[in-house]
Amino acid sequence: MLPLPSLLQLILLLELEFWRGTEASPTDDNALRTGHGDHGEPGHAEPHKDSYSTFASEFLESRYLSDEGYPFPTAPPVDPFARIKVSDCGVTKGCIRYGKPGCDAETCDYFLSYRRIGTDVEFELSADTDGWVAVGFSSDKKMGGDDVMGCVHDDNGRVRIHHFYNVGQWAKEIKRNPARDEEGIFESNRVTCRFKRPLYVPREETLVDLHLSWYYLFAWGPAIQGSITRHDIDSPPVSDHMISIYKYEDIFMPSSTYQTFSSPFCLLLIVALTFYLLMGTP
Repeated sequence: MLPLPSLLQLILLLELEFWRGTEASPTDDNALRTGHGDHGEPGHAEPHKDSYSTFASEFLESRYLSDEGYPFPTAPPVDPFARIKVSDCGVTKGCIRYGKPGCDAETCDYFLSYRRIGTDVEFELSADTDGWVAVGFSSDKKMGGDDVMGCVHDDNGRVRIHHFYNVGQWAKEIKRNPARDEEGIFESNRVTCRFKRPLYVPREETLVDLHLSWYYLFAWGPAIQGSITRHDIDSPPVSDHMISIYKYEDIFMPSSTYQTFSSPFCLLLIVALTFYLLMGTP
């Protein structure tokens, strides 16, 4: 009987001979790799990879790692917010601008557009604020009993679409929100959003049918932790006539800074003062 050290040496020698025989296996495939090809051309020696860890790592790299080496695929990039096209105003959509003469969606104090898309109406809102911007649909030009859609900038930097109902001078948020296909962005100290809502809705106190004409109320202001607060100006602008979504208008409303004396009384007063200054006192 062989001593234990000799027995171990014999086992190791047999195992070594076994692996050598395996590597020298005269299969056609191995012959091409380790010897010569069919036309006597030297083959390409390929090292034997018997390490499971090497195989596993290469398999993982080829199947589960991206080109950058991340273990999971990254999320696709979010489409950027498409800029509002004012060139379409009065042509393929209606627009209302409030602010400096000649302003657009990025420079007006307040901007709104609307257009029909199938059975929906698409709205675009933008205002010079870091809080919220909204439009209300009223039957009497006054705040109270109005259906309101608002875009609110929250503390996380997101702009969300909310549905409100004016109870007197207070806007109450309504859980039932008809908005869909919502988009929003806060950029350059402006809140801008885009959304759709159905043209026709079941009869309900807090929702109006947009196929009817309404006075449009325009408002914007600050927000605290995603909740709206009082609007920026005491008397928010309102359209001077009922707006129909079937008529694409391009309406400009000068802000108070750019408003001129246009009432008959003011004009008469200006004429009287001018006459008095020219004629002098008796």
